[in-house]
Amino acid sequence: MTFERMWADIAPVGRSASSQGYFRQPYTSAEMELRSWFAEECARRGLELERDGNGNLVAWWGSGDDAVLTGSHLDSVLDGGAYDGPLGVVSSLAAVDVLTERGFHPRRPIAIGVFADEEGSRYGLGCLGSQLATGLTTPDQARALRDRGGRPLEEVMADAGLEPALGRSAWLDRVGCYVELHVEQGRNLIDRDAAVGVASGIWPHGRWRFDFDGEANHAGATRMEDRRDPMLTFAMTALAADEEARRTGQRATFGRIEATPNGTNAVPSRVAAWLDARCENDAMLGDLVATLEKRAGERAGLDRTSVTVTAESLSAAVDFDPDLAARIAAPGGWPIIPTQAGHDAGILSTAGIPTAMLFVRNPTGISHSPEEHAEMADCLAGVEALADTLAELAR
Repeated sequence: MTFERMWADIAPVGRSASSQGYFRQPYTSAEMELRSWFAEECARRGLELERDGNGNLVAWWGSGDDAVLTGSHLDSVLDGGAYDGPLGVVSSLAAVDVLTERGFHPRRPIAIGVFADEEGSRYGLGCLGSQLATGLTTPDQARALRDRGGRPLEEVMADAGLEPALGRSAWLDRVGCYVELHVEQGRNLIDRDAAVGVASGIWPHGRWRFDFDGEANHAGATRMEDRRDPMLTFAMTALAADEEARRTGQRATFGRIEATPNGTNAVPSRVAAWLDARCENDAMLGDLVATLEKRAGERAGLDRTSVTVTAESLSAAVDFDPDLAARIAAPGGWPIIPTQAGHDAGILSTAGIPTAMLFVRNPTGISHSPEEHAEMADCLAGVEALADTLAELAR
């Protein structure tokens, strides 16, 4: 089976020997190796590969407009899982093989896309490649981005051997609809005992930076009552985020912090912390963040510190095309479920392209972690589901 061969080929790329997690950050050697692998697989199938100036790759089966686009991404979060992104890319190539074996000839072109920097792990803005391709992020906004080492996007792309030309991608005008296959990032399909599901929409989500400022001081010589410790303000804010999210059934996570001066024997002068928040609708998201900002400010008053909150990214709720979802789900009787994770599919839908998603069951329910998984039988079921979907849309 071509899926199994391809999966075995990419499994070692970017994998940590210690954690068994993946480090496939954008434009690093691991991700660039996967891009080269994708190009080779496209050449093996006679697909015409196109590279845009935003770092995206698109392979075409057939010519003309109104294409059915599928695909996903190849980059990962830090110490991430194997399936988030690459499962959709490998499944897309395997689905083309299934259709070829069936003798299928698409009347609409079929394209496979690999979107750049979907995770936002390097520049802090999720789905950067698709945002640039659709024009939802402008070239000037992208040029202002810096990675943790202070390097601008275009410089990093050029050093990786790419030719950056940031701006809306012309190939997008040839696309009539988009279908993305992805490993499920949750337990919905486990609870439903279903190998495959179809997405109804994506919860609104965003990232906010909380800067807590206090006063650096000696960890031993400074009495507790004399301290202006921003770490305490942050800690209470993190607990408040957990409390509010649990109370309302939403999601709130502080997953990244930076302390200054970051010394073991020093009270920090500043703590920067990044909040990832996701809610059922836009109003609930706004209420959650406003509540956390208020509670952080109240705690800062007690600690004699200060807090500044800056929105770094915000994605509104996405409702996928309901007719397209129903059309895709009906033949296999697949459940239609929401997702709380952001995807390139959400960006294309926001840009006005009819969009749908297929999910493959994850028996661990864990994602963005080395524990992320999908059984081979379910992966192959996903390939068949995607092939059937592409055939339905492209015939």
